[in-house]
Amino acid sequence: MNETPARVLAIAGSDSGGGAGIQADLKTMLALGVHGMTVVCAVTAQNSVGVQGYWELPPEAVAAQLDSVLDDIGAQAIKTGMLASAQIVRTVSARLATVDAPVVVDPVAVSKHGDSLLSPGAIDALTNALLPLATVVTPNLLEAELLTGAPIADEAQMRVAADRIAALGPAWVLVKGGHLPGYPVDLLRAPDGEVIRYPGRRIASRHTHGTGCTLASAIASHLAMGADVPSAVESAKEYVTGAIDGGFALGAGIGPVDHGWRIRQPVA
Repeated sequence: MNETPARVLAIAGSDSGGGAGIQADLKTMLALGVHGMTVVCAVTAQNSVGVQGYWELPPEAVAAQLDSVLDDIGAQAIKTGMLASAQIVRTVSARLATVDAPVVVDPVAVSKHGDSLLSPGAIDALTNALLPLATVVTPNLLEAELLTGAPIADEAQMRVAADRIAALGPAWVLVKGGHLPGYPVDLLRAPDGEVIRYPGRRIASRHTHGTGCTLASAIASHLAMGADVPSAVESAKEYVTGAIDGGFALGAGIGPVDHGWRIRQPVA
């Protein structure tokens, strides 16, 4: 009998353009060798130029999907993305509180194009109900500002934001600095307050749709395979850097990162 791969559950919204959301989660998980499963919380009408609309699923549909997957198959790691509403956040949080698996929270609030992906009250629910359950939370600078209520313009302010977000309950906080000028750096705050720097390189590409979803799913995948958090973040960043390097034009706007970049590499 073939060995069953590690299992990762993505709880998020769909992206009809295929670059972010549930679609990006599943592509990332396949590329990294784990079995991806899904709980769809919202459906978007979305393409390379923006989000034209989104529709939340009823909370009972979200709860039924969670029970269906977790009661039968289980998961060795869980990743949350676009949860859309306060009620869905609370529904997801109540179920995850009963699960013994690492949880990676991508606090998706705004799309790459600047479109809001959360209804009023969802940030408060995420802060109070979901973040205390998180093994790792992965805000970009805008999301970190929403969670802390303070502007972030440099690495020192990223460190302050990481401390403030840690006070909300997550074990590890990864503040992503890709939107800062100059060479980007991500900061991972450990439970003891130590901060690990992950310097990156600036890639000259506008085709970065799905970067946040991809990184969080990659971290969850490596956690499911047994990596510790710093190693999972390092491996996930290496994968995402390659995906951004391979980003391609799609439609008239911002194209996606290339989730299959390793497959497309020429064989020596």
